Amino acid sequence: MRKSVVHPVGRLNSTELQTLVERLREWALELGFESLGIADIELDEAERRLARWLAAGNHGDMHWMHRHGRKRSRPAELVPGTIRVIAVRMNHLSTSAEEARATLANPERGYIARYALGRDYHKLIRKRLQHLAGRLEQTIGAFGYRVFCDSAPVLEKPLALKAGLGWMGKHSLLLDRHMGSWFFLGEIYTDLPLPVSQPQRPLCGSCRRCLDICPTRAISAPYHLDARRCIAYLTIEHRGPIPPALRPLIGNRIFGCDDCQLACPWNRHAQLSREAAFVPRATLRASRLVELFSWSEVTFLRHTEGNPLRRAGYRGFLRNLAIALGNAPKSDPITAALRRRAEDPSGLVREHVRWALSQQRRHKKVTNSPSENRSATAHSAN
Repeated sequence: MRKSVVHPVGRLNSTELQTLVERLREWALELGFESLGIADIELDEAERRLARWLAAGNHGDMHWMHRHGRKRSRPAELVPGTIRVIAVRMNHLSTSAEEARATLANPERGYIARYALGRDYHKLIRKRLQHLAGRLEQTIGAFGYRVFCDSAPVLEKPLALKAGLGWMGKHSLLLDRHMGSWFFLGEIYTDLPLPVSQPQRPLCGSCRRCLDICPTRAISAPYHLDARRCIAYLTIEHRGPIPPALRPLIGNRIFGCDDCQLACPWNRHAQLSREAAFVPRATLRASRLVELFSWSEVTFLRHTEGNPLRRAGYRGFLRNLAIALGNAPKSDPITAALRRRAEDPSGLVREHVRWALSQQRRHKKVTNSPSENRSATAHSAN
């Protein structure tokens, strides 16, 4: 964090500080953010919840969550001098819910989480936050700050909750009554004594659609997610073999999962993003599994340049595709595609290919048309 000799807002009264926050909101909108709020750094309750969650092993093999100790829940230990967090929200929804459900309902297509269809958001949001902080600096003078977007040990959701950007849904995602949950979060840690925002009132009520729809029952209770069963964790963060018992439940989800968001009633109000960077890439939008499985590593790297799929890596990508192919209806092209990978250099890929071939042998070829299959699955998803 930058240090200033004389704090630039030290002589501002409460009304002037609130006016400064309103100007920040205006500038944030100009930069493509939908909302901005201010949080204090008291995260004691979130720290206790995180400690219990980690102690129970719910983080799986995401060992980095332990690495920074309490810096994650104590912003001033991560960035000395921090007393406030400027939190922002940016909508990323790139396709309609109908298109998402249609892709899920077609077992020969690969489903990719909606946030990962376009350009990676990390650098984009950090750059916009840097612009926002720079504009504030031009207005009031030098001050201490550091920007983040899913790039450091930061408790993004609890901070956004305190900043009034939404309430915590039972699926453990942040929800807003006007925007749903299809958005990214970003933060500016700062030493400015800005007035904090009012939190939103939770509106989930007795609804439990997100719990009921979860394919692997990873949402084991309201507000509790067991990452070890979560398809997003399994297909993105997990590096080893995916437990055989969970593989049939993954379906055709090859990178992430949106089922809980698609089921949430509040997402009926969600709007498509205006951000050009999040426009889906044609090569990733409901592509055929067999075609994706044929990609060489060079092809994979070319099509995923600047895209979140790089997070899974090429071998992880093939592992996920093998599972989806094993879950697809029996077909000669799928069997042939799997056999071509039977001697893949990666033991991880070979093991999942063997499983997929055994699944294909058990399946029966479907007799109804693809459109009939899609309609039936789409109906059950609702």
